[in-house]
Amino acid sequence: MGPGLFSDIGKKAKDLLTKDYISDQKLSISTYSDTGVALTSTAVKKGGLSTGDVGALYKYKNTLIDVKVDTGSNILTTLTLTDIVPSTKTIASLKFPDYSSGRLETQYFHHHATFTTAVALKQSPAVDLSITLGTPTFALGAEASYETATSKLTKYTAGISVTKPDSCAAIILGDKGDTIKASYIHHMDSLKTTAATGEITRRFSTNENTFTVGGSYAVDSLTIVKLKLNNHGNLGAVLQHEVIPKSLLTISSEFDTKALDKTPKFGVALALKP
Repeated sequence: MGPGLFSDIGKKAKDLLTKDYISDQKLSISTYSDTGVALTSTAVKKGGLSTGDVGALYKYKNTLIDVKVDTGSNILTTLTLTDIVPSTKTIASLKFPDYSSGRLETQYFHHHATFTTAVALKQSPAVDLSITLGTPTFALGAEASYETATSKLTKYTAGISVTKPDSCAAIILGDKGDTIKASYIHHMDSLKTTAATGEITRRFSTNENTFTVGGSYAVDSLTIVKLKLNNHGNLGAVLQHEVIPKSLLTISSEFDTKALDKTPKFGVALALKP
């Protein structure tokens, strides 16, 4: 019931313009055991390189354990604990054998404020902080990253959002004040499968503006089409179809309308779930 995390500001418009726009081939198969363990196997082919991973997800009461093993024998373990202290969530991640990539994050939720802190598990770590104030309708917040090795702020960002049942507008000032981004999304139906959005980004150091419009349209209960186009001539399209219940086939393509001689990018993803 609170204002949400700082990362939620502008997220709805961003997801509509970026989510499912893929340029590789991906196959994901998920199964669920009687003990509550979810097993997922993923294979990805990008260019001439093939990768993949196998993951297991287990939830028990307020504890969530996620383990993934990739083709490079890297093991990523994420442990999420909810309400150890009331209104908090703690997320710990550790990657083997790269221990320096470990991270510990704590989130605190209140009716009118949300606070997060994250620390890398290594010597002289970076510390990320964010705070959001407001309500589910109106929220403003800021985030910053502090590098303990150099005693400097490496990032600071501020944002504001106004959310209504069928629309959301947001403004984010980022890149240490060098970039400002404004976005708006409007949902056309109660299920929020048909929507239109617009986003404009201004980079002050280069006087560069990028304006993107996009949308999604529910052809029927099983099929969704997405489109996006920016002022640089980049056009993207996504077709997503539910082939069987809970299993999605996604076909994506992006190309430059100002350079039609260039080879377009194509991506295909199939996610199978029981």
